[in-house]
Amino acid sequence: MPPVQIQIIIFAVIAAVILFQLYNVLGKKVGRQPEEDARSKPAAAPNASAPDQAGGRPNVLDAVTLASIAGLKARDPAFDPVRFLEGARQAYETIVRAYAAGDRETLKPLLTPTVMASFEIGIAARESRGETEIAEFLHPARADLEQASAEENLATAKVRFLAELRNRVKPGDPAAEEQVEERRVAELWTFERTLGASDPNWVLARTEAAAA
Repeated sequence: MPPVQIQIIIFAVIAAVILFQLYNVLGKKVGRQPEEDARSKPAAAPNASAPDQAGGRPNVLDAVTLASIAGLKARDPAFDPVRFLEGARQAYETIVRAYAAGDRETLKPLLTPTVMASFEIGIAARESRGETEIAEFLHPARADLEQASAEENLATAKVRFLAELRNRVKPGDPAAEEQVEERRVAELWTFERTLGASDPNWVLARTEAAAA
């Protein structure tokens, strides 16, 4: 057999060996596959976290908080702490803006009569001085559920708010300059509602300062 043909045969054998080895490597599934990852991922725990309103960080409900709302969940299985916190944050911002603007119509359905009477005193005092005020949120307020419970037919929930505000106060004297103040506030608000009532909305029952 001519030397050239022998060399061709040798190269063909070598190529066949290399191709066989490549098939053994590339033809196999190496490492974890996407379908395996999908099967191995645990299901997310319901109501374990809520999107935080300031920047999209998870607002995690810890074990202590989840335990503290167990009593309310037993009386009101439909209570969803995630949805409640989002509603509470919206109510907080609405109430703060409405109080600054002296918007009694907006405030009345969101407050208990006692809190409304207290707010009315502040609004009337500002109006007697001829002042007007605007409250602006520099960032969405942060809301954390501190406690939720039910006693007889009354449900209560305490929410801790952190917010950065800009208040613009225009004095009654037209010659005076507008006063602008930026501040960081931490407050604990208590909301309540009557279980089984036709109106499912929560109302603000108490406000107090909280640690920042």
